[in-house]
Amino acid sequence: MERFRNVDAVAVPMSAPNVDTDQIVPARFLRKPREAGYGGYLFHDLRFSESGAEKADFVLNRPAYRGARILVAEKNFGCGSSREHAVYALWDYGFRAVIAPSFGDIFFNNCFKNGLLPVVLPAEAVAALRSELAAAPGAHLIVDLERQEVMAPTGAVHRFEVDAFRKHCLVEGVDEIGFTLSFGEDIAAFERRQAEELRWL
Repeated sequence: MERFRNVDAVAVPMSAPNVDTDQIVPARFLRKPREAGYGGYLFHDLRFSESGAEKADFVLNRPAYRGARILVAEKNFGCGSSREHAVYALWDYGFRAVIAPSFGDIFFNNCFKNGLLPVVLPAEAVAALRSELAAAPGAHLIVDLERQEVMAPTGAVHRFEVDAFRKHCLVEGVDEIGFTLSFGEDIAAFERRQAEELRWL
């Protein structure tokens, strides 16, 4: 998993509330192999017409927002079914952080397992960020995980909270399994000691 320090990048505003995981990546694409990449399926039915042409009015298709790495969304982002593919699609497209007033619980947890940082800020602060980004397409935000801060285009700083263990894993670039394996020598020593002391097992 890629280490997360901070992201200084173009941010794209998405104002629709309750964007569910089927909108993020439609169910018909879920059988695709992970290694094939899911970025092309992100918001597929919102980004493309039935003929496969880009919809010019969809925000990610606007030139100023291409290459965005930060998504500023509305409340309850990632609600709906528990498909980890939704996070795959955001990550593979290039997003490294999503900012919203609230998230679907399972989506929120899946983000951390895949190196994507979900940032919860007050609804008023998120609305202000979206307004600033819409007024200045292509503007950057800075998401600083170590300081736990989001810096707006205006220079305003918004502090966010993140679980200490999840922060550690993101900063070090490890998931829960990788974190456990980092104690491999301690685990092996315990197992040798247990085998010696409890031979009857």
